[in-house]
Amino acid sequence: MSNSTETAWVHVSPARRAWRRFRRNKLGFYSLIVFVTVVLLSLFAEVLSNDKPLVMRYDGAFYFPLTQTYPETTFGGDFLTETDFHDPFIREQLAKDGNWAIFPPNPYGPKTLNYFAKEPNPSKPTRDNLLGTDDRGRDMLAQLIYGFRLSVLFALALTAIGVLIGVVTGAIRGFFAGKVDLAFQRFIEIWDSMPELYLLIIFSAIFAPSVALLLILLSLFGWMGLSQYVRAEFLRNRNMDYVRAARALGVGNGRIMWKHILPNSMTPVITFLPFRMSASILALTSLDFLGLGVPPGTPSLGELLSQGKNNIDAWWISLSTFAVLVGTLLLLTFMGDALRDALDPRKADA
Repeated sequence: MSNSTETAWVHVSPARRAWRRFRRNKLGFYSLIVFVTVVLLSLFAEVLSNDKPLVMRYDGAFYFPLTQTYPETTFGGDFLTETDFHDPFIREQLAKDGNWAIFPPNPYGPKTLNYFAKEPNPSKPTRDNLLGTDDRGRDMLAQLIYGFRLSVLFALALTAIGVLIGVVTGAIRGFFAGKVDLAFQRFIEIWDSMPELYLLIIFSAIFAPSVALLLILLSLFGWMGLSQYVRAEFLRNRNMDYVRAARALGVGNGRIMWKHILPNSMTPVITFLPFRMSASILALTSLDFLGLGVPPGTPSLGELLSQGKNNIDAWWISLSTFAVLVGTLLLLTFMGDALRDALDPRKADA
């Protein structure tokens, strides 16, 4: 029996090779880790920043104010209104022997107004409010946490809808080409020429502001760019030998489109995602800055920037909001650049 050593060649899938190239881009890889970590933390914003205790013990009984509302009379107060756990009287009650409460790391919610603040609003950063307060007396750190979560979730939803519509329309245009493509192209030219900002102003005047309305209106225009990319990929791949072979075997158009061509046309779709999310975050921030975005009182980065513009002396409002916004966009940009390089077939593997 021969003792010679044989070299085993292991096949590496294109997805695995792309992942290896992505990991070699340290800036993009660590940006992905930081971004995912911050997004996951923001999903638990109520646990991280809230004006209600996570759990408390009072007169021998346990209470969970984070999940249930208790009137002030439950803790020795005089009124049936919801308990304000920043009230000095309630704090004195919780400080008595046998009573205790565990508050979130930042004991302020997105709508908490500190009526017992020592300085007028907006107040500069202090031990109580690490990033200061806005012009309404709301804690800036809480505003940034909840505003960041809203921006990211909105961007994810808008990107998902845009990808779905863009892929479907681009696939149909590129696969069937001819009159179908021509009809779609004329429709897109007409639809793209509509003044999006004016439509947003008109609808915001007719309907009550809401995140859902804003998502619907922006989704109507956010799919056309990706549709063009997918169309080009389908036009290129529809004449490949594997597509001709599938047709010769009697495979239907639907199966050829979604099972054969689409997996080979996903490069522009995946590369498009981080940049589309950046554009969505900027769109929401810009509209909130102009007062055309989410309902008043909802934590948002755009509304905070507007406050910073109106309160030039309160530098902490603009600076902290600008830092969060720029940091988020930089992380997405680094991830997008790394994805683009990872999916480039001309990049050699190490």
